[in-house]
Amino acid sequence: MIALTHAFGFSSEPFAQDIPVDKLFSLPGLKGFLDRFDYAVHIGAVSVITGEVGSGKSTSLRAAAARLHPSQYTIIPVVATSGSVLEFLRQISLELGAPPTSNSISRLMRTIREILSNVTSKKQRPIIMVDEAHLMRLELFSQLHALIQLPFDSKPLVPLILSGQNLLVDRLLYHTSRPFSSRIVGRTLLQGLKLDDMKQYLQHHLQVVGATGDLFGEEAVMAIHQSSAGLLRRANHLARGALLAAASEEAPIVSAEHVRIAATELF
Repeated sequence: MIALTHAFGFSSEPFAQDIPVDKLFSLPGLKGFLDRFDYAVHIGAVSVITGEVGSGKSTSLRAAAARLHPSQYTIIPVVATSGSVLEFLRQISLELGAPPTSNSISRLMRTIREILSNVTSKKQRPIIMVDEAHLMRLELFSQLHALIQLPFDSKPLVPLILSGQNLLVDRLLYHTSRPFSSRIVGRTLLQGLKLDDMKQYLQHHLQVVGATGDLFGEEAVMAIHQSSAGLLRRANHLARGALLAAASEEAPIVSAEHVRIAATELF
């Protein structure tokens, strides 16, 4: 396979998933999410970020987490599944370094709350961050408020950040979810990039890998934007595939035809 680093003189592979946080493109919705994230953490509430597949939700979570100093915050990352309440609590318990010893939901929840309280007493702020939250069962949403709040709603125990596809909003609006969703203080919806933003996004990623000049023609940018609907993950795949197609033809810039070729490889 053609190496793009050799073909175009890049310092590394372009449009990589593990791009350093300090080199991330500033998405139109990122600042708003970070503001809502900070507010939720400050008051111990819940913030939600939603969007289509590949819209930048996980990247936004990574950007938010990178701003928190480990001496002050303990991040508890959870990738949600369609599993039971018990399974969700087990994930949190494991992340806290306390392998669960009971199959009782009430006992496990009590153990987690005790650990979170201990973390707080050490002048650290625990934060639970849940990705793929749209997969969570409705029965879990109906009990989450008991995990993040001290008895009698006297004080929030831990801020909670939920990230998921747009289906997550429907689940939060369900009547059994209302005790939990009433604690949400911020909602961010990530949408696909507009054409001008897509052009800047592509240029930004090329600059990150040391590209000189604009390798994507206007028609190529438009083709990537239309085929990806402005969604980042698909745009990354299209851009990388189009660069490969251009390199195989020794073309100096990417054309709309190169993007079309790349699109045939994707689902």
